[in-house]
Amino acid sequence: MLTAAPITDNASTLANEVRYLQQLIRFRSVTPDEAGAIGWLSEQLEQRGFCCHRFTIAGVTNLIAKIEFGSGPSVAFCGHIDVVPAVASRWQCDPFAGDIIAGEIIGRGAADMKGGVAAMLEATDRLLADTPSKGTFYWLITSDEEGEAEYGSALIADYLEQHGVVLDACIVGEPTSEQKVGDTIKNGRRGALSAKLQVSGKAGHVAYPEHTINAAHLGAQIAMALQEIVWHKDIEGSKTSLQVTGLHVPNSLDNLVPAQCQINFNVRYSHGYMSRDIQLQIGEALSRWHEHINISWERPCEPYYTAGNKDFDFITLVEGAIFQCTHSYPKLSTSGGTSDGRFFANAHTQVIECGVRNHTIHQDNERVPVNDLLKITDIYTATLRKVFA
Repeated sequence: MLTAAPITDNASTLANEVRYLQQLIRFRSVTPDEAGAIGWLSEQLEQRGFCCHRFTIAGVTNLIAKIEFGSGPSVAFCGHIDVVPAVASRWQCDPFAGDIIAGEIIGRGAADMKGGVAAMLEATDRLLADTPSKGTFYWLITSDEEGEAEYGSALIADYLEQHGVVLDACIVGEPTSEQKVGDTIKNGRRGALSAKLQVSGKAGHVAYPEHTINAAHLGAQIAMALQEIVWHKDIEGSKTSLQVTGLHVPNSLDNLVPAQCQINFNVRYSHGYMSRDIQLQIGEALSRWHEHINISWERPCEPYYTAGNKDFDFITLVEGAIFQCTHSYPKLSTSGGTSDGRFFANAHTQVIECGVRNHTIHQDNERVPVNDLLKITDIYTATLRKVFA
């Protein structure tokens, strides 16, 4: 539990990005309900000269905003305003109030990732004050990142493609920093794939095992075989891992050999693979049990990786902005969970994730220090100026 201190909420003394974050937190935008957050953000961007297009599908609201400065690169800020639920009784304050306690802004989504949205809005203000002269700047925001991600950024990417929009780069405001703001950025993410594996045996009396096929024994062997797979296509810094997340035998009798066993597992895989490769390799590893198993695959999320581009190297640009603001260079990483960056990354579009620290995301009393918010705002500002100024 945090130690409470007097709440500071004097709007006249707060930095713009702090006030923006407080406002965003106060929208109870639990996936997929935008709860007014995207409406408010759209109004803010329209006031700043952006052309905004909103569309809602299956309860998910998406925002595409655009402003043109001149010829030059097309770069987008991508993010989400939806959050996971919060149980108020476990928080030290209202999780949707945006209170400031001991120099930290407390609230659901403070770090993941309304803090990134608030910082980018202030960075946009600073950019516009410089009268930028080149490029096209997009905002791509959804209310469906924390859920199944079926009707959010995937559809935004489809919309852009249908309208002939080719982005040169995206910066995703996910919380990527570890010990201090700017120490880590993501230039890719591993893929993710879940599966349910049904094992079928033959039931019978435990005293006569020779007449049975014990599904629990098969399940244990299969679980071990899954752990022993060698992933030869792994790329340095992007290793594949497989975790068994469930092992269930629906049998309550101690004198009955079970005929069924279910194994659940999840694979987080290197960008050296695609989901089909993972399925094939697992199928080969389990081939000796093929008569006894049936696998159903779920929620495939393909990996992405950004290596830079000689004509417009977005990694180097973001690294330079971070060094300018922190006097140190960030670590490149592809670790962690999936993100919406995968929907925008392709052979042409470079995607970098960069945001505040991730040490409290999805936790009770999620929070971001005010100084961290100010620092990421400076990094975003430096990045935008390098692109558009």
